Formats: sequence, structure tokens, C-alpha cells
Amino acid sequence: MSYVDEVLDLLVAKNPSQPEFHQAAKEVLESLRVVIEENEEEYRKDALLERLTTPERVILFRVPWVDDKGQVQVNNGFRVQFNSAIGPYKGGLRFHPSVNLGIIKFLGFEQIFKNSLTGLPIGGGKGGSDFDPKGKSDREVMAFCQSFMTELNKHIGADTDVPAGDIGVGGREIGYLFGQYKRIRNLYEGVLTGKGLTYGGSLARTEATGYGLLYFTEEMLKSNGKDIKGATIAVSGAGNVAIYAIQKAQQLGGKPVTCSDSTGWIYDPEGIDVELLKEVKEIKRARLTEYAAKRPSAQYHEGKGVWTVKCDVALPCATQNELDLEDAKTLVANGCYAVAEGANMPTTLEATEYLQANGILFAPGKASNAGGVATSALEMSQNSERLSWSFEEVDQKLKGIMVNIFHNVDDASRKYGMEKNYVAGANIAGFQKVADAMKAQGIV
Repeated sequence: MSYVDEVLDLLVAKNPSQPEFHQAAKEVLESLRVVIEENEEEYRKDALLERLTTPERVILFRVPWVDDKGQVQVNNGFRVQFNSAIGPYKGGLRFHPSVNLGIIKFLGFEQIFKNSLTGLPIGGGKGGSDFDPKGKSDREVMAFCQSFMTELNKHIGADTDVPAGDIGVGGREIGYLFGQYKRIRNLYEGVLTGKGLTYGGSLARTEATGYGLLYFTEEMLKSNGKDIKGATIAVSGAGNVAIYAIQKAQQLGGKPVTCSDSTGWIYDPEGIDVELLKEVKEIKRARLTEYAAKRPSAQYHEGKGVWTVKCDVALPCATQNELDLEDAKTLVANGCYAVAEGANMPTTLEATEYLQANGILFAPGKASNAGGVATSALEMSQNSERLSWSFEEVDQKLKGIMVNIFHNVDDASRKYGMEKNYVAGANIAGFQKVADAMKAQGIV
């Protein structure tokens, strides 16, 4: 049995009931076979893959808090510090009822390679809770965040582990978390990213993941003789990533015509109205039915269906495993030629393989959505220097990073005879830097 197969079998046996983590590990290790087989004896002797797929530290804790009725509630808190070979742990916090240890491990594992691809000195980590901020008052969210940070603060720091936002964790939550950290530790440091501009945040951080997705996609299309100008684009999601992906796509001359949330989706043949979408989602925190009510050209549909719309480019920006094999077949049948992931692992393995087999340009999330964590690392730099850069400076650095990521991914895929297989290219390019650092630091 090959080393890769041994490690995958061991991983499933040791981590039962964690299908998302199994999926992420399989996707990465399968595409690394060619590299691992070249160094199999050395890697096996050093148990490199076992160490790579085992978190350095897993923290699980309870989060008690009091709701507006005076009732005590209890949630689970998680922080997985996966790999610090190239820098302090870096990765978001997700507050959502679906959060469990397997999902946090999958996200933390992916983060290792994503962070490596940015070229910046940041390791991989992830955290969160099964707390749902939807429908909660500001006071309840503050109570939860303060309780969560009362435990988490013991395990993080500007040079140890720097969390950020993710699903359910926006500027409001980051503010409450930062305030509690400062209160307990009596330290004003860059321990969290995604902060408000008045207390150490970076311009362009809000836009970074969506903008970065489009910078990567534009470069990928350009390198394959295509142009984003005039392209019809299907986007899923209506959160931070989707909104700013839509905005940047329009600025680059593309035409995004869809968005979605957990209850339904919008098709707007005239193109999504970004300002209206921001008003509905960022200000009112309302459902997309309100968008449709104010936009005569928009059609609202219940349930799932974004990928049935005829498009040139598809940008899944909602959540994991949202684009399945049937969706992939529909996209191919409708003439789609590129799929770039804005969310973390939004495409199932079967769908990814089908898209690649049918010649679709496929950008994996660890490369194409790395703009958020890249700008988080730029925020860390600004905090360390006690400086604040202009929006244009940050945006220019972000574009340079994303273009560079594409070419590193492209070069790695060509080097190993897998031209245009950007999944393999991203995993190889991200892995080699981490593996070299792990080897240099001994058996730790």
C-alpha cells in the first residue's frame, strides 16, 4: 500500500464521524501523490503526512452566556491550531449551528495550504462555535462573544494565533471579541484581524476575499485566452464574499446575475444591484425576498437553483459542498467555462472531478479565496508597525498577491505534468513550502 493510502486509512480510522475533514485530506493528499512518491521513503521515515494531518493542538471548551430572558445558554467553542511551521496560526472563527470539530478541522487543514500560498508568514488554524448570531440581540451577541473570548484568550496572541472572522462573525462580533481580549489581557495588540478602522483594522479587509477571488479569476481567464469583460457570472451566497465578488466583477466588466441565501435565490437578468444587496444584507440583515420586492427585474426562487442559470463563469461563495455533481453537469451543459471557489470547499469531490474532466477551468478555494487571509496578514503587518495604509495601497498589494498565487499554482501544475489542473497545482505549491519548513524544524 502506498504511503498516501496508508495515511488516509489511518486518518479515517482515527477521526470517525468527520466526513468534511476526510474529504479535505483526501482531496489534498490525492493531488500530492506525484510529489510524495518522489520522496516517499524520507516522508514515511519522518511521518511527515501523519504530522501534517494531525493538528498541533485542539482546544474544545464550553461557552455559557445569559440571553435577554435571563436564561443561561451553553454552546461549544473550538480552536484548532493545525500547523505553525511557517508562522503563527491564522484562520477565522465561524459562528453557525452546523459547526462541529470535523468542520473546524477541515477548515484548519485547508488553511495551512491557503496561507502558505499567500507567500506571507502565517500558519494554519480555525475556530468557532455552534452559536447562531441570527435573531439574537446585540446584547446577546456581546454576552456570547465575551464568554467565548474569556476562554479563547488563553490560547491566542499576536505572535501565537491570530483569529479573524468567518461565517457569522463580522465587524460587530470582532469588536466584542477584541474588547474582551484587551480587557482580560491588558494588551492592545493585533490579536484579531477584521477589526474596525477606528481600532487597528485595515482598509479593504471587508472587500478582500471577494475582490481577491476576481483578481485570481481574471488572471486565470487571461492566461487561458479568455476575458472576464462581458462574461455572464453566476454567484451563490449573499454574504461578505459574494457581495464584494459581485462588486469587483462589475468593475472588471463582468455581469453577475445571481445571488442566494439559506432560503432562496435571485436571478436578475439586468445584473445584480450591489447597493440594494448591501442594504438588504449588511444593513437590514434581511432575506432576499426584500431585494426582489424592490427590484422589478429580479426573480426570487425558493430553495436551491443558482447553478441552473446559463452562465460563462460560476463563483460558489456560500458554504461547503453546495455545488454537487448534478450542478456540475448543468453548468457544463449550459456552456460554463470557468468555476472559481469563493467559499471553502463549496464543490464536492465528484463535481470537481467532473468539471475538470470536461475542460472547465477550476480554481480551488485555497488559492482563489486566499485574498481574505492575505489582507488579514497585511492587517497584522500594519498593527506591528503601528501604521495604517490607504485603501489603494492594500488593494494593490492584494492584487499582486492573487496574481502571484495564480502563477505559482500554474507553474506547479506544469512542473508535474498536470497543466491546468489548478487543484493539484495549489496543493503542491502550498505543500512544498510547509514540508520544507517542517523538515528544517525537526520532529516537532
